[in-house]
Amino acid sequence: MNEFNDRPGQPLVEDYLGKRARVYGSERAILVSLQSPRYEGELDSLHELAALTDTAGIPTLAQVIQKRRLPVSATFIGKGKVAEVREAANELAADVIIFNDELSPAQARNLEEAIGRKVIDRTQLIMDIFAQRAATKEAKLQVELAQLRYLLPRLRGWGSALTRLGGGIGTRGPGETQLELDRKKITRRIHSIERRLAGAKRERTLRQKKRHSSSLPKIALVGYTNSGKSTLLNTLCGSNAFVEDKLFATLSTTVRRGKLTSGRYALFIDTVGFIRDLPHHLIPAFTATLDAVHDADLILHIVDLTSSTREEDSRVVLETLNQEIFTTAASRPPILNVLNKADAYKGSTDSTCVGVRISAKKGRNIDDLLQRICVALDQHKMKTVLLVPYAGGDSLHQLINQRDGRITGYTEKGIEIEACISAQKLGQLRKAGVQVIVCPSSLQEES
Repeated sequence: MNEFNDRPGQPLVEDYLGKRARVYGSERAILVSLQSPRYEGELDSLHELAALTDTAGIPTLAQVIQKRRLPVSATFIGKGKVAEVREAANELAADVIIFNDELSPAQARNLEEAIGRKVIDRTQLIMDIFAQRAATKEAKLQVELAQLRYLLPRLRGWGSALTRLGGGIGTRGPGETQLELDRKKITRRIHSIERRLAGAKRERTLRQKKRHSSSLPKIALVGYTNSGKSTLLNTLCGSNAFVEDKLFATLSTTVRRGKLTSGRYALFIDTVGFIRDLPHHLIPAFTATLDAVHDADLILHIVDLTSSTREEDSRVVLETLNQEIFTTAASRPPILNVLNKADAYKGSTDSTCVGVRISAKKGRNIDDLLQRICVALDQHKMKTVLLVPYAGGDSLHQLINQRDGRITGYTEKGIEIEACISAQKLGQLRKAGVQVIVCPSSLQEES
């Protein structure tokens, strides 16, 4: 028996330490969405909510849509629709009502009192999926931190069941005392998690430094959730990254080495998929993904051609890149659009269909993609002549092993090399003690 439904007609038991905000596999849901009279986009969003619910392991019993221009301040949906949801919940024995928009604490409280079921919103559902699927220590801490920060301002709205003595919220007595104790307990836990995350960040920084020291170009795979990034990673690198036809199947950054058509190797980085209306509290959980994309030499934007919302999905991805990663005027890596699932696409060509068409699952057109990757990696490279000291074996190895340079002579001070490298790579070599004999600008003028 679900702890939230073991006393029919009684106020719901609220676990103020976080379980109250979660959904469980034994629960069954009714989905509720608000739709503007002239905008059909909410229907696609509701379909996505159903997919999120399925990812969380919760079966959907029914979907309820109300058409109105603005939400009701007290209950988000109108009184008649609240009654309709209550009747459906009773008839279908639903355990939880999931709203497709973020609810205020007061709205959630009023809805639970009116419907007699647990009510959560899209934000809580996404956080719950992250809590279920987070694998690394850092990801688990980030998700718990997001849940606690989301929960803290909602304690007052959910506080009527925090004491068995019946003290009212906002009055003096046991209820108020318990509420303050709960706030302090959650605040202490938040501070503890923040300290642990600071240590995890230092560890991640060390791993990133090791990755930066590699001569291999870094290629980040980004895209809307369930667009096929992990499948493409497996195809390109012969790896076995986890793949599942559900949203947020990948919640950790995976790095694999793959071979390009030129004989060079590259590091392919699989990242967490983006989604519209991503809860702001969960942005820190994307830290590893954001860092990987920021430091990449090339970004592969994976687009699901078969998605009816691919144009909106692409816009969400690009907006997330602009707002959360490339927030300054600093140089950005080139972006190559990869149109995945082309084998199953039967539609006509439009503005969202510009890019390399592939089928990651069936391995179609992968050679063309690899060639385009090589072109994209080389388009910003410059010709130069370098002098590598004899003690600089690592720098020499990087240039020769990656076929970025060839030896042209030996001098008393070191080895002369003609190279074709990026400005970023040139800066790294200079820091390592490599001298520039002929600067890129003069070579470009000659050519």
